[in-house]
Amino acid sequence: MQENLLIKAVVYAAEKHKYQRRKGFNQVPYINHPLKVAQMLAECGENDENLLIAAVLHDVIEDTDASREEIAEEFNIQVSDLVTEVTDDKDLPYSIRKELQVKGAPTLSDNAKKLKVADKICNVRDILSYPLDWSTERKLSYLDWAKQVVDGCKNINRDLDRIFEETLSEGYEKLHNEL
Repeated sequence: MQENLLIKAVVYAAEKHKYQRRKGFNQVPYINHPLKVAQMLAECGENDENLLIAAVLHDVIEDTDASREEIAEEFNIQVSDLVTEVTDDKDLPYSIRKELQVKGAPTLSDNAKKLKVADKICNVRDILSYPLDWSTERKLSYLDWAKQVVDGCKNINRDLDRIFEETLSEGYEKLHNEL
């Protein structure tokens, strides 16, 4: 039987993220997030195996002890390169990392842009759906920043663009009603 790399990636990511939880009062298991990102891409017509694997793994370098080399060895160099492309450098201050995402978005590969948009859709949905101890202003600030990042990633997948715009619009409406 041929090894299914997508299933292997799900197991690998689940193991790497096993003790992590999403922010918020619900403390949702972190693995739900990368799985939702991969699902979003698949639902928007993306079937490139390396992209879907990278979606499942997109936070493992940033948030766990996984390395670029380990991902290349376990999966392939294309997956490793894509995960690395969307990974923030945690050695940099938060504000610098966020600024670099905005500046770097237009220079990303097409697959990295798709992954960024799907990630931002899922993050915005989570911010709106799960109770966080964030102020409404902080949530609005996140939406503004996510829009700046996604503006540099548009016109690669129309469905992702549409869903992001709908999610953003719903978010602004909901949050402005809370003010």
